[in-house]
Amino acid sequence: MSQTKAQLVSGTTAQDLTVDNINTTSINSGQASGRKNLIINGAMQVAQRGTSSTTSGYGSVDRFRVLYQGTDEAPTQSQVDVASGTTPYTLGFRKALRVTNGNQTSGAGSSDNIKINNIIEGQDINGSGWNYLSSSSFITLSFWVKSSVAQNFYGFIRNTDGTMYQYPFETGSLTADTWTKVTKTISGNSNLQFDNDNGGAWELYIEQFAGTAETASGVTLNAWATYSGTAKMLDFTSTWYTTNDVTFEIIGV
Repeated sequence: MSQTKAQLVSGTTAQDLTVDNINTTSINSGQASGRKNLIINGAMQVAQRGTSSTTSGYGSVDRFRVLYQGTDEAPTQSQVDVASGTTPYTLGFRKALRVTNGNQTSGAGSSDNIKINNIIEGQDINGSGWNYLSSSSFITLSFWVKSSVAQNFYGFIRNTDGTMYQYPFETGSLTADTWTKVTKTISGNSNLQFDNDNGGAWELYIEQFAGTAETASGVTLNAWATYSGTAKMLDFTSTWYTTNDVTFEIIGV
């Protein structure tokens, strides 16, 4: 094994170090750029537009949109404090994005939806070191989430360069008012395309509710498939959506 000489500098003194060369193929599947977070403001610390809004779109936390359609009363998106003593707080997170449901008096309509959305530029995925065309190369999505009602939630990832594909996933059953970490290890697919430019190409949707116009019973979770606007995710439980003033919080994306 070959060796590399380096110097460790501390204050005004220097020491020679001899470091064995590292076989990069055993670290992060040999991806030269290593592990890095591609999500900007995933800690929800920056909210230049304000800390609370009923806008459908960018209204509070930077880089994260809260979108809604068909609601009787607009949901509220807000940047909120993370309570001390919780696991995310002990990990250093201090702010979260919260969605507070309005009063959906007419119930869950087929075209109704509320969702959190984040977009990554094509060049950031293209140059990330993830071989997105290979099923043996992986990227990891993780986040902390909390709902004030116990329920399973769904979301999906979509590429928008070339032919669109989708990757549906679930949070798993959440316990009410309890932070849960969700981790998804996502393989590549030979059909994916992410252009090396600044156009938005990776879209992440974490949904609080989606009506049957967008969902279907036969959707396969945790696998890439051709994008379908009428079958993005599995059918949703409507408990959260039809309960007034319930909340959904996310942090650490």
